[in-house]
Amino acid sequence: MKIVLRLVSLFLSTVLIVCVLLVFFGISDTPTVAIGWTLTHDDLIRAKKILYEGSKTKPDEIGTIELTQPDINLAANYLFNRYRKSAVKIELKDNIVRFIVTMTLPKNYLGKYLNISFRFGNEGNNELPSLKKFKAGELLLPAKLSAFVIDNIIRHTSLNEYFILATRPIKSIIIDQQKVTISYYSSLENLIQAQNALAEGGKNTNIDIYQKKLTEVVAQHNSAWRLSLAELLKPLFTLAFQRSNLENAIEENKMAIITINNYVNRKETKKFLSIPLAALSTEKRYPTFLYKRIDLAQHFIGSAAITVAMNDQVSKAVGEEKELSDAQGGSGFSFVDLAADKAGTRFGEMATSSPESARKLQKKISEIKDYSDFMPDPSDLPEHMDDAEFKQRFESLDSLVYQVLSKQIDERIAATPLYNTP
Repeated sequence: MKIVLRLVSLFLSTVLIVCVLLVFFGISDTPTVAIGWTLTHDDLIRAKKILYEGSKTKPDEIGTIELTQPDINLAANYLFNRYRKSAVKIELKDNIVRFIVTMTLPKNYLGKYLNISFRFGNEGNNELPSLKKFKAGELLLPAKLSAFVIDNIIRHTSLNEYFILATRPIKSIIIDQQKVTISYYSSLENLIQAQNALAEGGKNTNIDIYQKKLTEVVAQHNSAWRLSLAELLKPLFTLAFQRSNLENAIEENKMAIITINNYVNRKETKKFLSIPLAALSTEKRYPTFLYKRIDLAQHFIGSAAITVAMNDQVSKAVGEEKELSDAQGGSGFSFVDLAADKAGTRFGEMATSSPESARKLQKKISEIKDYSDFMPDPSDLPEHMDDAEFKQRFESLDSLVYQVLSKQIDERIAATPLYNTP
């Protein structure tokens, strides 16, 4: 018994010492990698291509995907920025993958950033790479000790579910000078679990409370009138305000937004999110409007849902990519739709950026008069431009004339009562 207690004590002491070293040497007021990653139009196209390649593997088959250095940087920066403003620099050299990571920290007395770096590589004939080096700031820690501590921290925290999800399907990861080749076993169970994890909150039964409230609101709607998005937002965020405190306000806002998006964008929700179909059903269904337009309500709440489930960079890029796609054969590039995307993204940011902001949004939405309180009138903006007309008038997303109009839309949104906060 004494031996067991000593081993447990030794394990806890080792973890504690490494964590102390990580905090002491890894936290600094200076970032190792400059913060400010943005998702470009080309990044989004490449990400779609990578996802398409992966999706071609049918369940219960073995698939292979090759990732270049830019691909890995794209994926890593997206994943890290999904949770906290970060920057990741990844290099492939001498059959080693080198990661340099900077993450912003909540307000504290030690420093603004956590700076760590580590390297992975294949050892001998091993099909899976192992940790070769780990540094907290400038302090080099033994690789085996770091791997041992990191492994146990993951396995004994909520990160374990994501760790299993990420590693269980993988057969091999081979690193060479130009690329990383990943072979993986695709199963239907893994795909469903991945959707649930990435959708955030797939296991949260409290969403049923919001679904019940939405069903009541829709059932009471007068069918002689258009169903306004404000009619859905106000009662559900009133409910969120009643159920929330600073500890759970962000999560309650997420559930309210996702519930409304499931109703407004039902077809897209069934296609992309792993929400049980029963949770999407209501006895009566009406199209939802903003300024007498269904598409504006869809864009607004869709962008809000992407923002709370992913991040605002992805939401912004997806909105612009959608309009460019429409210009090349759809309904045409629309600054009207883009304004709804931007307003929805701002709404999602305010709903989840901090507990204080989340509570403030709940209170303000519970007091709105109509949709003009959260969405400015975009009807005077240009729309229905095909690719030729868009390029003639605005050249590209990076042109000065495009940026000027985009900024004007941002200013309109900022002046709207909901977002016009001192």
